[in-house]
Formats: sequence, C-alpha cells, structure tokens
Amino acid sequence: MSAVTASLCSTLLIVGVFVFVSADQKTITAVSGQNATLPCRAPNNSSSISIVEWTRADLRDEYVLLYRDELFDPENQHPSFRNRVDLQDRQMKDGDVSLILKDVMINDNGTYECQVFMRGTNMRKRANLVNDPISIITLRVVPPGGSVGLIVGLSVSAVLLVVVAAVVGFLIYRKHKQQQSQDSYQRPVTLQPVEMSQSFFHGDAE
Repeated sequence: MSAVTASLCSTLLIVGVFVFVSADQKTITAVSGQNATLPCRAPNNSSSISIVEWTRADLRDEYVLLYRDELFDPENQHPSFRNRVDLQDRQMKDGDVSLILKDVMINDNGTYECQVFMRGTNMRKRANLVNDPISIITLRVVPPGGSVGLIVGLSVSAVLLVVVAAVVGFLIYRKHKQQQSQDSYQRPVTLQPVEMSQSFFHGDAE
C-alpha cells in the first residue's frame, strides 16, 4: 500500500469516527426574543419514561428542566429558566421529549443535554448518574434583525472565496509552469570558445 493510499484511508477513518461520535449532536441558531425548540427523542416507548432531565454544562447542579412522574420539579432549577421552559409534548408521544425555551436571550448560549430515565430506575444525585445523554444541543442566540441570514450568507461567501482562491492559485501555477517550459525551449545556446593547447601548435611545426 502506497503512502498516499494509507494517508487517504487514515483520513477517511478519522472522518468516519467523527461523524459517528457526533451523530446525536446538533447546533441550533435562534434569534433573541423568539422561542427555540431543542429536539430530543427517547428510543423506547414513552409510557415507560418516568423522568426527563434537561441540563446545561455550565450550570453544574442546577437543572434547565426536570419532569418527574408527569409533573415539573422546580427543585434545583436554575432561576433563569423558571417559567420559560416546557416540553413540546407533555404526553411524550413517540418518545418526543423536546424542550421549548421561550423568549431566548444571549445568556442562553451553551450546550444542552437531554436524558431520560425509565420506570424502575432510581433517581440518584446527578453526580452519581451514569446514564448517557441521548441528545446534545448547542444553542447559539443572535441579535434580531436578520443576523441568522447574515451568518448563513457569510458562511456561503467564505466557501465561495476559498473556491475562487483555489482556482486562481491553480491557474497561476499552471501559467508559471507553461512559461518555464517555453523558456527552456527558447533559451539561446551559447557556444564556448575552444582553447587549443600549445602542444598542438608545436606538433604542427615539427
């Protein structure tokens, strides 16, 4: 296997691992003052879900939302989320436990995690929980006034700029190579004078 093939295989492997690891991670952009929906769907039957927990990485022991036995539990809920969060479907049909965050603000920026616990699971202190999140959402809140469209537009412009720069660079490189090739063919040949040794002339004299 050549070095190029090995490098290509390694790159594809890294990309594949990255896609697999980040399959349940999403980034959502919301405009300040509007409502945002953070999607999350439990893989099992909704009738067996007893607890829905939404947390944010930087809040430590405080919750964004805790829904236990069909009731909201305000204990240890972060003050900034009180009366601002709800489940998209409190019946949790088809395992839908998506979070509705009302009147989003810049301080809501962060990474949110969704966890569910089935009936028969003991709810322990969060420090002892081993249940992995089923959804990880990064929320980006931008000021009103078309900023979301501006971000998308800037991203597209950046991609186009990179493509144009690559094409221009290739054309410049190709022209440079062609110029070098022409110079090699058109370069005049300079004849160097041949020096005759003295022995040659002495031999003719004899």
